[in-house]
Amino acid sequence: EEDPQGELTQEAFPITQSDALLATNAAYASLRDWHYNSGGFPILDIMSDDAHKGSNPNDALPTVGPYDNFTHTTTQDGLDRWWNGLYVGVKRANVVIEKVPDISMDEALKTRCIAEARFIRGLVYFDFVRAWGGVPKVTTTTPELNLARSSAEEIYDLILQDLNFAADNLPLKSDYDAADMGRATKGAAEAMLARVYLFRGDFANAELHAMNVINSNQYGLEAVFADANGVNGNGGIESVFEIGALQVEGYSSGGNQYANTMGVRGTPNRGWGFGRPSLDLRNSFEDGDPRLKGTIIDLGDVLDGVEILGDGTTPDETYDEDGNLIEVECYNRKVWVPGENTITQWGHHRRIIRYADVLLMAAEALNENNKSNDALMYLNMIRERAREGDPDILPDITTTSQDELREFILRERRNELAMEGHRFWDLVRSGEAPAILGPLGFITGHNELLPIPQTEIDISQGSLTQNPNW
Repeated sequence: EEDPQGELTQEAFPITQSDALLATNAAYASLRDWHYNSGGFPILDIMSDDAHKGSNPNDALPTVGPYDNFTHTTTQDGLDRWWNGLYVGVKRANVVIEKVPDISMDEALKTRCIAEARFIRGLVYFDFVRAWGGVPKVTTTTPELNLARSSAEEIYDLILQDLNFAADNLPLKSDYDAADMGRATKGAAEAMLARVYLFRGDFANAELHAMNVINSNQYGLEAVFADANGVNGNGGIESVFEIGALQVEGYSSGGNQYANTMGVRGTPNRGWGFGRPSLDLRNSFEDGDPRLKGTIIDLGDVLDGVEILGDGTTPDETYDEDGNLIEVECYNRKVWVPGENTITQWGHHRRIIRYADVLLMAAEALNENNKSNDALMYLNMIRERAREGDPDILPDITTTSQDELREFILRERRNELAMEGHRFWDLVRSGEAPAILGPLGFITGHNELLPIPQTEIDISQGSLTQNPNW
């Protein structure tokens, strides 16, 4: 029988060097899918103290609103999309990992493609294990049907194997040609290893890998904080790993709807306005901190010559029944893209790993490893950049008390990385979630993990079991 001429099949692809590159690129493309972004909506920020549902009061209230007060259920909108989107990434990475070794091609390129795919698989499974704990481990393109859940420990073992292979075999950022900028690098793999170890409380290994990134001399901090997530910093010195995108509407065309989902609603119309920065986040910034305006867009602000007027169906201010101000109309500055319409937002490059995060991970690990003076150096590098040359704000931290410094680092992570999807995980791993998120509805022993989507449990016919207390 002849292979079909008009379509690619798993039997006929990949078989050439160009196929290997296409398959690897397809694994990257899964990260641009709207579903990859926690099911489409910024639920991780919404579940933290950094943000509310956003948009106008009634938009997606029954589907996205429950994440705001931890009343989401096993059938909550988005969980199934996120789960499925992550497994698309796993499948595409597995195609490369399984099929490319048998292709006759340049051996160095072959190794790089496999390492890129293993980086992506490690990245995706880390999302899985943080969100749901143990999940089905799929490492082949032909898995058994109705796989049971692996343990969280088994998933972590796979993540570490993948990321270590990537760290050992990927080029440095400076070794890539311009046409390949944005691909996974040795630094990205090392930074992900630091993140994984930090989440697990293994501070010795977290320090080791964060310092490997720092000592590689491949990265630095943008001079202006807003550029760390903005168009001027796309592929720049602070970008360790980002998801590139084109200013075109549609995932299949190269766009990414991540920023469109959170873009300014109303006038100018840049998106839906989900994930509204909270008053608590606003009030957490120190006096004069430029990162406040680099994080939050307020009504009346003028960005790139455009005045922000907002959404007519959204109250400028919202009060509770006792007359207390609880929310103001504002938007996420970090997803702003200059332009004239919503389509420009599709070209936002989402930063998965910034060098600022690496410095803060190093500071945290060093402090926990009783190296407070070294920790202070990296913490104060972040504050120095945030000052943007103003010596009268954000003084250096000087305490060498481990407990005090731990609190300073957690606060600095919040102000530096706000609205980038880190805060909820930081509170969970640090043990601060019950105290900080408890008043918002967080229940200890319940909300550290999300529920397995009920649709997946139904499809599995009993091979998948639900998380405890769900």
